[in-house]
Amino acid sequence: MTQPPPLTDTDVRAALDALRREAATTGRRPSVLALAQRLSLPNTTLRRRFPAICAELAPGRTTPDASPEIDVDAVTNLRHDNARLRRDNHNLVANLEVALANIQQLTLEVRQLREALEYARNVTRLPGPPR
Repeated sequence: MTQPPPLTDTDVRAALDALRREAATTGRRPSVLALAQRLSLPNTTLRRRFPAICAELAPGRTTPDASPEIDVDAVTNLRHDNARLRRDNHNLVANLEVALANIQQLTLEVRQLREALEYARNVTRLPGPPR
């Protein structure tokens, strides 16, 4: 039994072009699985041997040269929002650090006041359980 000649990039692209022509009439997008079936190859073999062609069929890509249109206003707005969020985050972190320092200071003051109160009332501390 003779093996068929190995598939070349040209063979796969020809099959892909045929799939795309069919897709234009059926309205269904060509997929890696459909291409693999057309070539009588397992899906994983096609992906391993021809990754660039499979990447063209990835969701969201219609042609290999397709480049998304960039909305300059949207990008500018995103940059401004990002800068504002970074400033807000920086301010919140600074406020949190101040709040933590205040809590630590108040904790120390409460301890000192309790000790002073216990001393003024002549409170004797009983030994507690070991910590």
